[in-house]
Amino acid sequence: MHKKITNTTWGICIVMLLFLIKLQGQQDPQYTQYMYNMNVVNPAYTTNEPGMLNFGTLYRTQWENAVGAPQTLTFFAHAPLSKKIEMGTSIISDDIGDGSLKENNIYVDFAYILKLDEKSNLSLGLKGGITTFETNFNGFRLPEVQDDPAFNENLNNTYPNIGIGAFYNRDKFYAGLSIPNLLTSKHIENKDGITRLGAEAIHLFGMAGYVFDANSNLKLKPSILTKMVSGAPVTADFSFNALFNNRLEGGISYRTDDSVSAMFNISIIPSLRIGYAYDYTLSNLGAFNNGSHEIFVLFNLDLWGLKKGYDKSPRFY
Repeated sequence: MHKKITNTTWGICIVMLLFLIKLQGQQDPQYTQYMYNMNVVNPAYTTNEPGMLNFGTLYRTQWENAVGAPQTLTFFAHAPLSKKIEMGTSIISDDIGDGSLKENNIYVDFAYILKLDEKSNLSLGLKGGITTFETNFNGFRLPEVQDDPAFNENLNNTYPNIGIGAFYNRDKFYAGLSIPNLLTSKHIENKDGITRLGAEAIHLFGMAGYVFDANSNLKLKPSILTKMVSGAPVTADFSFNALFNNRLEGGISYRTDDSVSAMFNISIIPSLRIGYAYDYTLSNLGAFNNGSHEIFVLFNLDLWGLKKGYDKSPRFY
């Protein structure tokens, strides 16, 4: 059976965008609930909670019902090893075009904490690992573009990568900068006189958030995540969440020139939190999809039995 791309030009555009990523400048997965997925973006993210292992998973399906829409599965975990050192790991799996392009990122994070005063810390982080890149064009039939050399050969490559970050936090505020991928490994190169485009682009992320205590039962949590990458305009996620009784949380978010989102999460038990977000597409792509969905599960394991009740780490700002 051939894998058919639908007779709309949208199908062709999706596939071509995947392999002209260097020109488009958009590569790294995006997350609406980034505040609960922080160490994936910034290796310097720390919680400063001795004995607490934080881990979780996040699944995102982008542009529901669009041809070739991305699906991203993320696993992450981190824990303090001492008052000055935290370690973590993250696995990001992208599946684009129903198996046509698969990319996996496997990283280990290291963060060193500098205590600035009794209430504030600055951590510096390093991320290292590998990226696997695999394509599968078997059976592809392109109705408008015939014999495109970019689709003639399946790829299966592994590349090293490193990243850096800085993260500042105090009682009710956090801010950070990070570059998760410093190496620009080429996926498609010049071969047999034919130029094939495709490389990792360097992304610069900035993030900040604050907590306002409206009263003893209500916390208001504005936050922002910005992303800068060569060849694309700067994007920013402006989010506003409200936390009730340290258990129930709801919020809205706006991604510049892209989407508006609603999100919700609940603490089932003190150590377990689940959440969901829906993105409504505002750009022209909205005519070709039914929005994006994102779910996460977070779990905190108290290794030494030191913590009781709600986890107050920066990701729960």
